[in-house]
Amino acid sequence: MNGIQRMRILPHREHEANQDERVAMLANDDDPRSLEDRLAQIDRVELHFPHFTDGRAYSQAYLLRRRLGFKGDLRATGDVLIDQLVQMERTGFSSAVLKEGVDVADAERQFARFAGYYQGDLASR
Repeated sequence: MNGIQRMRILPHREHEANQDERVAMLANDDDPRSLEDRLAQIDRVELHFPHFTDGRAYSQAYLLRRRLGFKGDLRATGDVLIDQLVQMERTGFSSAVLKEGVDVADAERQFARFAGYYQGDLASR
């Protein structure tokens, strides 16, 4: 993505050990605007995918990046599938936590599969 470094892929155990930052966690039905007054004090917002078919966290990510101007780490947690990582990055996520047992190398190969896109994304606007 332009302006944002390539999405960071984390194995579950690394995410569990990485809890020292100023973090806000949103369920997929929480309104991201509830964080608006304190976004400057937050290093990371974790958006939860309770099931891979529930895409509300994509809308939350877009709202946080585009409308609220959040510049910190937007992290996808929960039922994160490797075939969704490219779309997550295109909607504003900067990191994702893989489920236990998923190979990080397999996940990172997803980004090499697509050389271009027909539609714009968050970075192209």
